[in-house]
Amino acid sequence: MSRIPTPASPETAPEAARPLLEGIKKKLGIVPNLYRLTANSPQALEGLLGLGAALGKGTLSVATRERIALAVAEINGCSYCLSAHTYLGKNVAKLDEAELAANRHGISNDAKADAAVRFAVKVARQRGAVSEADLQGLKSAGYSDGEAVEIVGHVALNTFTNYINEVFKTEIDFPVISVLSA
Repeated sequence: MSRIPTPASPETAPEAARPLLEGIKKKLGIVPNLYRLTANSPQALEGLLGLGAALGKGTLSVATRERIALAVAEINGCSYCLSAHTYLGKNVAKLDEAELAANRHGISNDAKADAAVRFAVKVARQRGAVSEADLQGLKSAGYSDGEAVEIVGHVALNTFTNYINEVFKTEIDFPVISVLSA
């Protein structure tokens, strides 16, 4: 059970959050608990959706974004996000079980994606204090300056959702995946 109320539907959420939740429902067919819980602050929900939408227009592939989400969720110990992004990784990004497992360990079986995931892991673990060599390694793998910025943005976005879910103990509404290590 969540530590704060999770509105049962868009209609029971704060008024300012209702159009945002309706938009999610129209797009996904459902409103996952993360969004309903975050709707307690319409401004936080708007920020979450805005950053997610903006980064979704970036040049990183859906598969790379899901890989990063899994790695960051594992680092932050967020079972909700591990559950959601395992589902999305399988069903949207079409990642196989071996790749999902690798991502949770902070690597990828794809050479180029591996550089992005490893860089994201360093950003998350070192709270942004990466070395020049770390950044050059990412660029040597074929990532542009803009993509490097996007990777940092995805780390931030996923850290935000991980923290929301961990602080408020969001009830998991996907097939449950447990954290490997805290």
